[in-house]
Amino acid sequence: MAYRLGIDVGGTNTDAVILDENNRVLAQTKTHTTEDIGSGIATAIQQVFADTEIAKEDVTIAMLGTTQCTNAIVERKKLISVGVLRVAAPATHSIPPFTDWDPELVAAIRPQTAIVSGGHEYDGRLIAAVDEDEVRTVLEQWRGKVDAVAIVGAFSSLNADQEEQVRAVVAQVYGKDFPVSLSSAIGSLGLIERENATVLNSALFAVIEKVTSGFANSLRDVGVTDASLFLCQNDGTLMALDYAQKYPIFTIGSGPTNSIRGAAFLSELKDAIVLDIGGTTSDLGVLVNGFPRESSIAVNVGGVKTNFRMPDINSIGIGGGTVVHQHDDGTFTVGPDSVGYRITEKALVFGGDVLTLTDVAVRLGKANLGDPEKVAHVDLDLAQKVEQQVKQMLEDAIDSMKTQAGDVDLVLVGGGAIVAPATLNGVKQIHQDQLGAVANAIGATIAQVGGEYEKMYSYDAVDREDALADATEAAKQQALKAGARAETVKLVEMTETAIAYAPGNTTRVKAKVVGEIELDTLG
Repeated sequence: MAYRLGIDVGGTNTDAVILDENNRVLAQTKTHTTEDIGSGIATAIQQVFADTEIAKEDVTIAMLGTTQCTNAIVERKKLISVGVLRVAAPATHSIPPFTDWDPELVAAIRPQTAIVSGGHEYDGRLIAAVDEDEVRTVLEQWRGKVDAVAIVGAFSSLNADQEEQVRAVVAQVYGKDFPVSLSSAIGSLGLIERENATVLNSALFAVIEKVTSGFANSLRDVGVTDASLFLCQNDGTLMALDYAQKYPIFTIGSGPTNSIRGAAFLSELKDAIVLDIGGTTSDLGVLVNGFPRESSIAVNVGGVKTNFRMPDINSIGIGGGTVVHQHDDGTFTVGPDSVGYRITEKALVFGGDVLTLTDVAVRLGKANLGDPEKVAHVDLDLAQKVEQQVKQMLEDAIDSMKTQAGDVDLVLVGGGAIVAPATLNGVKQIHQDQLGAVANAIGATIAQVGGEYEKMYSYDAVDREDALADATEAAKQQALKAGARAETVKLVEMTETAIAYAPGNTTRVKAKVVGEIELDTLG
């Protein structure tokens, strides 16, 4: 029998589950996230195996969902120096790289920038050819000053040839193993947003190297030595470690996505709103045909506007550790701050001195945690009013995720689900499973390997069916690189968007495929 181990690291809890070949959950655990992350992962692995007789050598696949890349950007820590080569001159000089960035984040990346000859117009016409000597001169000036390079071509989502040409020059000057990001592989239309995402991807290379090596070492240290290793992407699929090392930006937002996929698995629903209540926040997402709905607008990451794929998530400050602030005039406010992973020290029911939403749930008889006597003094009327405010906040958040009128199915998951009211306006039915507290780890464990491809095609120049087939094949190649088994790859989403301002019946085509894990993929 072969088993899967899934781990999800959140801001408050680290969860782990073991599933068998039939996707039955055999063991689960939830432990507090530690400041160094790694020891929390090791503890979760040890605990989940303590609850079962499964031999560690029988685990064939291990998956990790992590917030480390997100945290590095938000905290402006552990980022490496990036050289940005924008291939677009003589165009685009009016808006240089790092326009509108937070100065602290710019300082953390310590960038070098250059706008060199090249690029295309929106209709595919050449702005200028690449001057390889110019690129070499810039790279020599940067020698010893940058740890990675981000290459960004104007309209490279239409034609990526110049980015590939510049990458070859970087390999000649710095060596073939020097870390490089190409914007055409990361973002979509929109030069500045795509450039921002590509810069962040390059800045995260050291972070993802530490995450992947730490994950592998933690597993080896506890005796899981024969498993293929994967990281979770933010579209609900997996990527092999070597692929993750090239595209760390794709791990951002993977936590909520894991919960959405886990909710789909537990509820067996294909279309629903998912409410994941953790210790610090409530994350709402939408299931469309079993996968998380993707955001259609520019995504803000650590104060930087980007356009790489991200799940459509709405987060509000409602969680099990959310603090209830009482004021001298008898009023109160809920959050947005939380005691987070220190809930077992700070919450009243655990002997602390902070009134949290968990305390309110215990006072109302909705949960049996800690010592209920320690919240007996909390005014019952206050507790009921707090619950009503939480109810209103959740209803407003649910309404914001709807795209049409009417009541919807809601899947409730997460370790903080006890703070949710029994009914919610606008919700047809609340679906809840006893394994909902570890839905995020389950989502990581059941995920498939995915691939996406996006390109603009002129249907006057190429047959539509040929264009769709080309995009599908390119997406399949991405899935194979990420660790999918070729014969299992299938198309799950295809979108076509007409580009009104472009000639030749130009259409943006986006293909997404998924497949089962190739067990020969090296961790």
